Amino acid sequence: MDGELKIKMYTFTVDCKEPYELAKFYAALLKWEIPFHDEEWACVSAPGTEQGMYPGIMFQRNPEYEPPVWPEEPEAQQQMAHLDFAVNDLDEAVRHAVQCGAAIANEQFSEDWKVMIDPAGHPFCLCQLKSMIESPHFALL
Repeated sequence: MDGELKIKMYTFTVDCKEPYELAKFYAALLKWEIPFHDEEWACVSAPGTEQGMYPGIMFQRNPEYEPPVWPEEPEAQQQMAHLDFAVNDLDEAVRHAVQCGAAIANEQFSEDWKVMIDPAGHPFCLCQLKSMIESPHFALL
């Protein structure tokens, strides 16, 4: 079917004030690469992959960006989305994230995951999913 519509996930885009700085954080956290960056955009992707081979994370410059408040508070900037990362060792992953520049969120709601805050103020979660991450079907290690 030549005319068949094809839609594939290319990237998840995150607003921030300094795209390259935030890309460096996520590249260190995930041990990924930064295939391109300029003043307006930066992207991280799995090592050794060509652009678009796997979905990546894109960082878009927005000079008006305000970090969300987490957990949510009335009248405060709300998060619109967050990233979840599967880990096989939650304590070690938290230590690594902090070494890369993340902060541990003040409030936590589970022992199975840890809410972290990236250098631009976005919340993200490190999720204890050893069985998933060790599965041969889990591609982005």
